Amino acid sequence: MPLYEYRCPTCRKTFELLRPMSESTTGATCPRGHKHATRTLSLIAAPVRESSPGASQAGCACGNGACGCAH
Repeated sequence: MPLYEYRCPTCRKTFELLRPMSESTTGATCPRGHKHATRTLSLIAAPVRESSPGASQAGCACGNGACGCAH
């Protein structure tokens, strides 16, 4: 089951729920019991695989490895 992120308009809290894909757009109840929470766009960070040894630092936003990209 996918993990979806929802935001409650009443308490303004964001929370996650494991739900079937068929229920992904159905409103959810937040952990505090408020109804009508809506699904938000979840952004994930995925590692970028280098294509060959000595490849450029593609995917590293800082360009010099200072941000923890391990390049």
